[in-house]
Amino acid sequence: MKRIVQNLFSGWFQLYRWFPTERMKAIRDLIAEGERGHAGELCFAVEARYSPFALLAGIHTRARAEQVFSALRVWDTADNSGVLLYLQLAERRVEIIADRGIAAKVPQADWDALCADFAEAMRHGAPDRAVMECLSRINALLTRHFPAAADNPKELPDEPIIL
Repeated sequence: MKRIVQNLFSGWFQLYRWFPTERMKAIRDLIAEGERGHAGELCFAVEARYSPFALLAGIHTRARAEQVFSALRVWDTADNSGVLLYLQLAERRVEIIADRGIAAKVPQADWDALCADFAEAMRHGAPDRAVMECLSRINALLTRHFPAAADNPKELPDEPIIL
């Protein structure tokens, strides 16, 4: 019942307050800048809330993030180097999905720590700041574990996605 109330009455009106056009441009620029230093392809997707039908079907954040990862074709890179940062606003949940090329080099514990830190940052501030901090840390992780080669192709768009 709590999830239904959260998704019916929160999230949707906060989306454009927390993520106005200028903030989305800053997120896009942060992704583009970070990708110059690593061979990963980083995507950010934010979803205001789940539909009542999705909630009744039992959707959970991890499963939804995996759906988004697939739908946005984050997996469709030459080196399997896609990473999705997915934020669901109504429930204030975050998931990071790393493709197998990245997952082979970056331990799952690092992703789990990033998600825990993101959740803590959300408790103490606005989601837009938490997203920017998390993206910076993901870029740093990828630069350390998956540095850019001389020919670093741009395989996915940098624009944040609103679902």
